[in-house]
Amino acid sequence: MTTSNTGTGAVEPAVREELARLRDSIDNIDAAVVHMLAERFKCTQQVGHLKARHRLPPADPGREAQQIARLRTLAESAKLDPAFAEKFLGFIVAEVIHHHERIAESNAAGDAPAAG
Repeated sequence: MTTSNTGTGAVEPAVREELARLRDSIDNIDAAVVHMLAERFKCTQQVGHLKARHRLPPADPGREAQQIARLRTLAESAKLDPAFAEKFLGFIVAEVIHHHERIAESNAAGDAPAAG
């Protein structure tokens, strides 16, 4: 197969087809990741409400450490860079904690006595 490495030359139809096939797979995977993240956040929202009702702190460093260790092991077995997996989880956990803080604040505001 011959392709231009300048990006402006003609690309063989077989290369274009293979590229399209791979990009379709990437698009499908991206869609699945988005849907899985949406489901994950639905669950973490429920956790946030449960924590707020029982006045538990939004963050749980022990749980977070367990999840990081677990995810690093999963990443290694999947041949994914564990450091990348940890960064990815860190980003998600930071967003979850932010959601939990907002839920707790909203819950606390609902518990406040009405001004008279």
